[in-house]
Amino acid sequence: MEREYKRILIAIDNSSYSMKAADVGFSLAHGLKATVGLIYVVDRSKEVVNADLGITPGESQTVLLSEAEKTIEQYIHLYDGVEHVEQFTPEGLPEHEIINIAKEWKADMIVMGTHGRSGIEKILTGSTTEYVIRHATIPVLVSPSLME
Repeated sequence: MEREYKRILIAIDNSSYSMKAADVGFSLAHGLKATVGLIYVVDRSKEVVNADLGITPGESQTVLLSEAEKTIEQYIHLYDGVEHVEQFTPEGLPEHEIINIAKEWKADMIVMGTHGRSGIEKILTGSTTEYVIRHATIPVLVSPSLME
């Protein structure tokens, strides 16, 4: 039985790794005439709160959400060959939110990049991509972080 890929969820952030993944994901979606879902998870662990500078949790959260929305808009304008793009900016842990949105949106595939961490760095920081690969119930296409 041939599987159809009509909904492709592309996980992005503001890194060069997600730029490569977006390029692969949008190209695939364009070729398959699929709908793209762009997900940028607002990671609360990246929140900067500094009472001395008057930065509150709410202000920091607003900045993170604004960054996510601007990044999504930039990707949509950069890759305009796809007819429709859904936007997702959930708040939480990226690995969990990517899985959750993929299920809720009924994605047929997840496309994401990898930072290429290995060894002790991977043990200390974990791997969002590895988690998604292990827990997704749909295919995950990973764009490697090859040095050019």
